[in-house]
Amino acid sequence: MIPPLITRRARELGLELIAITDHNSAENVEAVQLAAKGSGVAVLAGMEVQTREEAHIVCLFDTVAQVLAWQETVYASLPPLKNREEVFGAQFVVDETGDYRRTNERLLLASTALPVEEVVAGVGALGGLCIAAHVDRQAYSLLANLGFIPAGLALAAVEISRLTPPEEATVRYPQLRGWPLITSGDAHRLSEMRANMLVTCCQPSVSELQLAFRGEGGRKVKLFP
Repeated sequence: MIPPLITRRARELGLELIAITDHNSAENVEAVQLAAKGSGVAVLAGMEVQTREEAHIVCLFDTVAQVLAWQETVYASLPPLKNREEVFGAQFVVDETGDYRRTNERLLLASTALPVEEVVAGVGALGGLCIAAHVDRQAYSLLANLGFIPAGLALAAVEISRLTPPEEATVRYPQLRGWPLITSGDAHRLSEMRANMLVTCCQPSVSELQLAFRGEGGRKVKLFP
């Protein structure tokens, strides 16, 4: 999944907005944004954080500067361990053409020391938004690990995976009632990228997404099976 191929696949699928949300890192975000320049594909800066509770939270920002500022907090909260390539694979940082720049030797496939409340508050303080990732999965989700979504948690939305048809989400998981629901590709391979959500908004920005998730001002979200 190198930047130019991600961009090309997005165009093939008719995607106009994607987000790069690598696990506990944002070092490849700018490369994808540069690769997508002039393509008609907007790329939001993001990260998927693994909280202290082992729940995954998608964090989205408007700028690379914001997500890199958040990355400093995340890196400081990770265990001081090196990645074991023979177990987890190599963690390459590339440029916009996909050429190798360096290897991230930090162990990224781990939980941070940040509780979910601190993640949501920290991202919000930097101007970003948070989405509870794949809440219907049996691991690494708020419902799997906590059994509930904490009251008052300032999430912009909750994400269901392809495992749950949108029309069945609140029937299977009553805890989701009242929350804005979204779905995404959660793609780790080009073949997993898909177009399954239509967002009506004025521009590809965090503030517009928040309005769309809430269905305000003519903005809206439509989910596809």
